[in-house]
Amino acid sequence: MSKVRFIEVEEDRADQRLDNFLRYFLNNVPKSRIYRIIRKGEVRINGKRAKPDTKLIAGDVVRVPPVSDAAKVVEIAQPGQALRDALKAAVVFEDDCLMAVNKPSGLAVHGGSGLKLGLIESLRADRQSEKFLELVHRLDRDTSGVVLIAKKRKCLTTLQDEFRAKQQVQKTYWCLVKGQWPIQTARVDAPLLRHEESKSGERRVSVHKDGKASVTKFRLLKQFEDCAWVEAKPVTGRTHQIRVHCQYVGCPILGDDKYQDNECEVIAKKIGRKRLFLHAAQISIPHPKTREEMTFGADLEPSLKALLARLSK
Repeated sequence: MSKVRFIEVEEDRADQRLDNFLRYFLNNVPKSRIYRIIRKGEVRINGKRAKPDTKLIAGDVVRVPPVSDAAKVVEIAQPGQALRDALKAAVVFEDDCLMAVNKPSGLAVHGGSGLKLGLIESLRADRQSEKFLELVHRLDRDTSGVVLIAKKRKCLTTLQDEFRAKQQVQKTYWCLVKGQWPIQTARVDAPLLRHEESKSGERRVSVHKDGKASVTKFRLLKQFEDCAWVEAKPVTGRTHQIRVHCQYVGCPILGDDKYQDNECEVIAKKIGRKRLFLHAAQISIPHPKTREEMTFGADLEPSLKALLARLSK
């Protein structure tokens, strides 16, 4: 960026903070540099100085100074054609406000921690005409299933408010767990505490009296010889909640490299499943514009369907 830019605020970015607005348009510039140019008055709104938390109004004109000297050189990864095609086929719903995508297992929802390319970066690369694409929520990398993507900022904030309130959002997961599921266990109410392993620095979660209140509802779908297909509906939304609650009742999810035990590994090898068998099957939520109750479902991957078919014989 070598010249001053004057950017008119669109309706969809009304009420956004100035610092967040600039971070979008100067995404390769360190945050410290962005706050410095605001503080020095190099950024103006309608010709006037402003603070980082100033809320923008549709029609405002923001002066953005040249900051190329501070920009990081970033190599933007591009998805291959196979991934582009897979994601096109994975869209289960789309309108002018949001998308529902059936994310495959093994694909992170966003880049970071050594990953250059995730679901959201791939969608942006493939849909360069879209001015706004943002994740509404997240799934673990190895968890497959439905993920919501907002196509407008107002839709994003409305949907995120719904997720925080938790009153009208219902999520349903399917998992394959070790052993015999205790059919009397229809609800697990066990507080969860996040911590780091001292040796590896890896993030872990465990049931602990000092943890945050965590509740998951469970239903046995089908019992097999060595494992069980179980439905999980989280009432709260803690990190790794379903995975740890399954471990807590003695039935870790197969393929879970964080929480499974040796017996899980034996069963997973026997049935031919190495990855985590946890699938976000369905999300129900009011549409951000119409307020109509909508349900977005995601089919199991073919390999998981085939596995369940084999186990059912």
